[in-house]
Amino acid sequence: MSLRLLSSARSDAPKKTRIPPPSPCSAPTSAVSIPHGVARLIGYVRLQEAGRANPKPNIRVIHETPSTAVVDGDSGLGLVVAPFAMQVAIEKAEKVGTGWVSVQNSNHFGIAGYHALQAVKKDMIGVAMTNASALVAPTFSVERLLGTNPICFAIPAGEEPPFVADLATTTAANGKLEILQRKNEEAPSGWIQDKEGNPSVDPHELKSWGALLPLGGDRDHGSHKGYALGAVVDILSAVLSGANYGPWVPPFPAYVPMPVDMPGKGIGHFLGAMRVDAFRPADEFRLHMDKWIRRFRGAKPAPGHDKVLIPGDPEREMEAERLAAGIPLLPAVVEDP
Repeated sequence: MSLRLLSSARSDAPKKTRIPPPSPCSAPTSAVSIPHGVARLIGYVRLQEAGRANPKPNIRVIHETPSTAVVDGDSGLGLVVAPFAMQVAIEKAEKVGTGWVSVQNSNHFGIAGYHALQAVKKDMIGVAMTNASALVAPTFSVERLLGTNPICFAIPAGEEPPFVADLATTTAANGKLEILQRKNEEAPSGWIQDKEGNPSVDPHELKSWGALLPLGGDRDHGSHKGYALGAVVDILSAVLSGANYGPWVPPFPAYVPMPVDMPGKGIGHFLGAMRVDAFRPADEFRLHMDKWIRRFRGAKPAPGHDKVLIPGDPEREMEAERLAAGIPLLPAVVEDP
């Protein structure tokens, strides 16, 4: 039933720009990104059943310049809306060197890395980010005002695989807390705080109005920087596009009431594509990216570590393992009605 409902989620945009929705699991990051895979499927279905996700959205550009655009997702799944927006960004970059698209009126878009990698296929640098429902307390606050607000930069190389930095702007994504809940395990210190602002290791803390923490965990470890990064994602994705921002972003669980006095439309995304040859010859760039990657991979490892990784390496290694052995599913995920 879940797959049948999602398979109906197609855009009613003009055929020449229609983009088929990716699988929630379709990306090099997917094999390790279990929080964004099968565990999210039932959430998408419930959004459609609650009337909050439009299964046949009329996705359209509502404002544009030669290098920028705003896309209205017509309440479609972000899995459909974001690929449309990235294609707009790529087409603009092909013409003028760069393309930047801010999106309003969308929903959860899955894995940021999937969208950014679409630009890499065209020999471009891809950027993808999205805001999310407010589960994160800014540094020094007990209020939940930001989402996990992930950001991804995907950069092509030559003989080496792409550089893919895909990260939440919090110490951990909410999906990782959900996994700990299903396993009945504690969260590492620095991930969450209780409703009074005290450190906590209870993965259920958010149900009692606790909060996730910005990247860094606390001020002494740089949480103000994670807070700033999350804020930038919120502003580019939503304040710029006309989507909801801060505490007004619609919650992902369909059963959670919508915020009152919402200032915008749906969830917001921000996608970009930069043509490499708009800066230097693409062959030269790829050659030097290979050199950069090999030098960093060849760095002397610290005691207790076998090697130095570059962004994207852990996901590629896990992908190879999961393609060979399969993707493990927790019983709680399989049994979720």
